[in-house]
Amino acid sequence: MTYVIHGATGAQGAPVVAALTAAGKSVIALTRNAAAAVPGAQVVAVDYSSTADLTRAYRDAEGVFVHLPLASEEDRLAYARNIVAAVREARPARVVFSTSGVDVPETGDPAESAVSTLINGLADSKVSYAVIEPRLFFENLLLPPVFEAVREQGVLRYPLPAGFRVSWSSHLDIADVAAALFERPDVTGVVSVGQYPAITGEELAGAFAGRLGRDVAYEALTPDAFGASIAPLIGEGPAAGVAASYKAKSALPDHSITAERSAQKLIGMTPRTASQWLADIGL
Repeated sequence: MTYVIHGATGAQGAPVVAALTAAGKSVIALTRNAAAAVPGAQVVAVDYSSTADLTRAYRDAEGVFVHLPLASEEDRLAYARNIVAAVREARPARVVFSTSGVDVPETGDPAESAVSTLINGLADSKVSYAVIEPRLFFENLLLPPVFEAVREQGVLRYPLPAGFRVSWSSHLDIADVAAALFERPDVTGVVSVGQYPAITGEELAGAFAGRLGRDVAYEALTPDAFGASIAPLIGEGPAAGVAASYKAKSALPDHSITAERSAQKLIGMTPRTASQWLADIGL
């Protein structure tokens, strides 16, 4: 039984590969670089733009882990449609899709967004599937403009208001949930992953303080200022998109998962606390 993992050398895919290989599973690591080294896995170069490539990769798979790459929404829509077409043709036993923090639309036309297109397509395919729905990733706090201020100035600056509650999770949590969902075909639909109750920026700062042994204060940053700080890392266009997403989040009362669709309730898995995550990454 083989498991096919998209983005196998990336932030989300690599921990899924590690979790499955540690459990003795056979893994095919999909990457854009056929020469990439992925311990314990067979590396296959696959292009999201090729339905034929995706179909060959998915055929006879026990499970497929999918998340859409960072790209323009037009490209992501095309990738989502190709993935759905490949799933319909190859009929893998199970597909687990991580939204990567993009909100799952409650209603809407399948063509409205890449995420809704992929979710609706999986539902219509009649292939067993589940959707992992995280909110924000702890790993965002390791971006140099964020982490350097924590380490050097004792200030956690992030583009969310003081007191704003978020159901944070780690890429490691996504891997744990994905591995569990491959074993739980009875669980379908959306599985929300994150802290519940949700936590504030001040509580995040407290976790850093506890690990670093120094005072760390939380300071709300404007989304535009945050976008400008990460533009040198990811480019002006993607940074503007990130800033816009934080503006939208800041207008909400919180960014929390609900208990009813949580991994805690559906599969009995509790995500790491901020302190546990910091310990797990060796900080």
